Amino acid sequence: MTSHDIQTVLVTGASSGIGEALARCFAADGSRLVLVARSADKLQALAAELKAGFGSKVWVMPADLAEPGAALALAAELRRKRIAIDVLVNNAGVLEHGAFTGIAPERHQALIDLNVSGLTAMLAHFLPPMCKRGHGRVLNVASIAAFQPVPTLATYAATKAYVLSLTESLAEELAGSGVTIGALCPGITATGMLTGAAKASPRLAKLPGFLIGDVDAVAAEGYRACMKGEVIKVPGVVNRAATVAGRATPKWLLRRIAGTVTKGL
Repeated sequence: MTSHDIQTVLVTGASSGIGEALARCFAADGSRLVLVARSADKLQALAAELKAGFGSKVWVMPADLAEPGAALALAAELRRKRIAIDVLVNNAGVLEHGAFTGIAPERHQALIDLNVSGLTAMLAHFLPPMCKRGHGRVLNVASIAAFQPVPTLATYAATKAYVLSLTESLAEELAGSGVTIGALCPGITATGMLTGAAKASPRLAKLPGFLIGDVDAVAAEGYRACMKGEVIKVPGVVNRAATVAGRATPKWLLRRIAGTVTKGL
C-alpha cells in the first residue's frame, strides 16, 4: 500500500483537536474516512466539511470507546458494512490536570478506561485483520508526557507512557508483517483539551507561545510519520530537544525538575 492508494482510515476522537486535523490530512490525500467520537453532531459537521472540501467518502460512527465492548461493537458494525480498515488512528483520549489526591477516583479511572483500555481494545480488534491481509498502518497519539513523570498530570502521563511502550513493542512484533505502527508524541498543543485544562489552572493559559504547538502542524507531522512507518514522532524542535535531554537525565533529577516546573501550575 502506497500513499497514493485509496485507503480507508478510521480516526477516533475525530470530533476536535488533533483527531479532527488528522482526518483533514487523510481526506486531502483522497482517503475514505470512518469518524469515531462521542459527539454525533460534531462528527456530522466534520463529515459534511470533508465531503464538500475534498469529495471524501465518510462514515460517521458515534461511540464512547471508554465503555467496555465499544471497540468490539464498532469492529462488528464495520464488518457488517463490509468496510475494511487500512489505517487506524487511535487519537481518542482525555486529560485531567491537578494534584493526584485532589482528583476524584472516577476521573482517574476515566483516563485509564479511554487512554489505556479503549486504545488497547481498538488495537486488539483491528490489528489482526490488517496482519491477515498483509498491510496496514496504525498511528497511536501519545504525548511528550510519555517520556517522563509529570506531577499534576500523573495519571495522564502514565497512560501515555503505556501507549508509547505498547507501540514500541508492537513495532517489533509486526516487523515484516506489512503492518506498521507508530506513536505521535506532541507537546502542549492548541486544542480544546488545553483550553479545558487552562480553565482549571489559569497559569496554563500564560505559557509562552513557543511552547504551544499548532494543531494543524502537529497533525501534518503525524500524518507524514504514519505514511512513512516511523515508530516515534515528536513534533517540534523544542519538544525533541526536551525528549533527548530527558532521556539523558538521571531519573531522580528528572523527577525533581518536573516537580519544580509543574508545582506552580
